[in-house]
Formats: sequence, structure tokens, C-alpha cells
Amino acid sequence: MHHTGPGPDDKLRCSWCLVSAEYLAYHDQEWGFPVDDDRRLFEKINLEGFQAGLSWRTILAKRENFRQAFQQFDFNKVARFTEKKVERLLQDKGIVRHRGKIEAVINNARCAGELVKEYGSLAAYIWQFEPTSTPLVMPPPATTPESIALSRDLKKRGWKFVGPTTVYAFMQAMGLVNDHAENCVTRKQVARARRQFQPPQSTVPTS
Repeated sequence: MHHTGPGPDDKLRCSWCLVSAEYLAYHDQEWGFPVDDDRRLFEKINLEGFQAGLSWRTILAKRENFRQAFQQFDFNKVARFTEKKVERLLQDKGIVRHRGKIEAVINNARCAGELVKEYGSLAAYIWQFEPTSTPLVMPPPATTPESIALSRDLKKRGWKFVGPTTVYAFMQAMGLVNDHAENCVTRKQVARARRQFQPPQSTVPTS
């Protein structure tokens, strides 16, 4: 069950965020709020890939180091990383030193550039996978038909470390769904932000 517990201000929150101050801030200020910034979307989908087999807490603690290592996740810059750069990153104690995952970010940066050519932005591509209705299911599922569809399409386009569970965690975090517990204080704030949010549309003419 997706429980809630009282935070430092005694207001109820999703219990997973109560283990550390970093988690609490991430839960209250970021998790579930809709994002249409390409760089943040690119950062998050790759950090979810790095998280595979680890805890999000580990990744969150290293997030600033990841941002420095990967040029603030500017995929136009990351796409130009060389093998020499990969070797340097494998020496960087501030990040998760996993060759496959480091190489995947560079690969995904090139794929992101292709998507931008096709849709005008990464956001326009991703937000077309927003579910039309999101019933509150507790505990939240590990995958959904939309995360399976997005994962499959990304893989077809050459992306790596984008399995359906990774992709669903990304969708939860970036606000494509609101998976805060029903009586969590942040759920209403996320719901309001989602109502006011205009999902980006493709800016590339179809003909």
C-alpha cells in the first residue's frame, strides 16, 4: 500500500519521502509537477536509467555531479562526447561509473536530437504519451500501457536503458501522471499544476 505519514510540519505526505530531507524537498517541489523543459526531461529519463539497480536516493545525492559531468544535460553538447570523454567520466567518482549507462546517455543525446528535428521539441514528443485518464490506483503500478508504448517507441528509435518500468518512473516524476497518495498534501498542488499546464504541441509542419 502507498502509505502517507506526517512530515516535519505534521501535514501528510507520501511515506517514501519521509526518509531524508533531500527526498522531502524533491517530493514537495518536483515529483509529479508537469515539466515541458527539454533539458530536464532528458536529464530525468537518463538519471532513471542510471538508477536501475540502485536507489533514487543515491542518484539524487549525486545529481549535481551528473549535471556537471553531462553539460547540464544539454543533449546537443552530450551528443558530441567522444570515447576519450567516456574514459574521463569513468574516472569521475561523483557519478555512477557504469560504462554502459554513460554510453547510453551519449547515444540517447543523439536520438533526442533526431526527435527534436521531427517534433520541434522533446517535450512535444513525450507529452503525446500522457494518459487520457489516470484513475488513482494504490499502490501505483510499475508500468502502464502508456509507459509500455513510450518505452517501445523510444527503443525503436534507438534509445537505451528505457524499459517500461524506468519510463513509468520518469512519467510519474515529470507530471504525466499524478501518483501522490490520495491524502498527501502535495497531491492537490500537483493536480492544480496539471490543470493549468498546456502540453506542448509539435511545432514541425506535417507536410
